[in-house]
Amino acid sequence: MSHNNQKKIAAINDYSGFGRCSIAVELPIISALKVQCCPLPTSILSNHTGFESFYFEDFTESMPAYIKEWEKLNLKFDGICTGFLGSHKQIEIVRYFFDIFKTPDNIVVVDPVMGDYGNLYATYTKETCEEMKKLVSYANILTPNLTEACILTGREYNAEYGNEELEIIAKQLSDMGPSKIVITGIVRGTYIANYCYEDGCGGYEIKTTKVGTQRSGTGDIFTAIIAADAVNKVNFHESVRKASQFIKKCIMKSIELEIPVTDGVCFEELLTTLR
Repeated sequence: MSHNNQKKIAAINDYSGFGRCSIAVELPIISALKVQCCPLPTSILSNHTGFESFYFEDFTESMPAYIKEWEKLNLKFDGICTGFLGSHKQIEIVRYFFDIFKTPDNIVVVDPVMGDYGNLYATYTKETCEEMKKLVSYANILTPNLTEACILTGREYNAEYGNEELEIIAKQLSDMGPSKIVITGIVRGTYIANYCYEDGCGGYEIKTTKVGTQRSGTGDIFTAIIAADAVNKVNFHESVRKASQFIKKCIMKSIELEIPVTDGVCFEELLTTLR
């Protein structure tokens, strides 16, 4: 009996029991888009690190044995998406995963979670960033924010980069391997822009009106929609627009219901509208 009769995406990310981020967000979003989500956790948290206190269990040492069991089952994935990787060793393990499960036909989406607002996250070093560049070479689609795009290309961070500069950065990222790039969360006054680049087609900007403030999990929602849509062969431009508009609606609903910022976005209220 085959385990491969339904479209599947392997989601490699941490798991937080509360706070709506990472795998806890990706799984329902991908499922709603009629693709089976198969999580590979990198760590287990009671709630994400934006809270004052949390329980954390590093899953690094268990990941290879977990992967081996999937190999025994002869699982085939239509897509693979990666999120936060907390160490040099985890990046090595994900490269090992790609060596086993990446094929010419499946789609790899890498969200190179390394920093924001011009700063690296505390767990990242220059060495880890160099390892992330190697991971990018496996990607078909790359979804960095502006900070991460600058880190990967060795450029100085500038929140005011215009589209001409962004196209140069995106082209440089594409030359590393991915054929599609979306640089996310660029502030343009009262708008939030995503700068998209497709190899052979050039770049373009997709804007939505800015609402509320940044919340945990929005990047995971974005990446999950992009990955599932890619597997379902949805046009990239349409997929980015869909993801942007869905996140905006979720933020607006969270404000309406007075959901604390730490608790992420209440996408559950709108999940049935996602198509």
